[in-house]
Amino acid sequence: MKAIILAGGLPSTISDVKSGIPKPMAEIGGRPLIWHIMKLYSHYGFREFIVCGGYKVNIIKEYFKDFYIYQSDITVDLASNEITIHNKRTEDWKVTVVDTGVEATTSERILQVKEFVKGEDFFVTYGDCLSDMDMAEMLKLHKERKSFITMAVAKPTGRHSVLTIGEGDVLVSKNSSNYSNVIGKSTDYTVENGYKQDSAWVNASCYIFSDKAMDALSGEELNEAFMEKMAEKEQVHIYRHEGFWRPVETMRDSVALEEMWEEANAPWKVWEN
Repeated sequence: MKAIILAGGLPSTISDVKSGIPKPMAEIGGRPLIWHIMKLYSHYGFREFIVCGGYKVNIIKEYFKDFYIYQSDITVDLASNEITIHNKRTEDWKVTVVDTGVEATTSERILQVKEFVKGEDFFVTYGDCLSDMDMAEMLKLHKERKSFITMAVAKPTGRHSVLTIGEGDVLVSKNSSNYSNVIGKSTDYTVENGYKQDSAWVNASCYIFSDKAMDALSGEELNEAFMEKMAEKEQVHIYRHEGFWRPVETMRDSVALEEMWEEANAPWKVWEN
């Protein structure tokens, strides 16, 4: 089963690189965010990736083109321009990088890589969130429910829109007649202001699409208009992730995660070295 990684947005705001880099290429522990995300999926046996690039997509292409060189020790004969690889280290991944444009919406990016996941269910994840989510468990639940779309939800870590979840763990639309009767309806949740709600869940920007769900996309932003449209049709099931989840949105997030990594206390590192 393949995973689509959305990596085509604006330049990273969490890096001190003056020229700007794609956000998923900002580093934690000397490795790009996208590497950390792929290591999580790989840990659970999912090793085929389609990366939807946009802004400076060539940086992503170059990284994977020379991936084994970055991981290994090398000797370069400058006279002959020959490279010798020592103790070659790499990953058993198959990575497709597609330039989906700088201005495309998230749904448009997915539609552009339709040919790579045709006829099968697939993961969709954003390239700027780290977690210790059990991807195999999420897939198992998706299959048991025969879901059209499964959305992972997590506990808020900052200011996010809280989701409305109804009976049967189905996402409830703001336009639904049941909306006003559901506990935990959408509102702004701020950790710093002391407001706490045990039933609060936010979109963790990770999904499983059934093979038919691709046809429902029509260019909307995935986390916003599209999910609202699918919620109106009661076609989104929820996977509740109780563990670690954190979007990397600011330099403060980056510094905190870097400290966790350096202290060997990174919750998202579920794989062995």
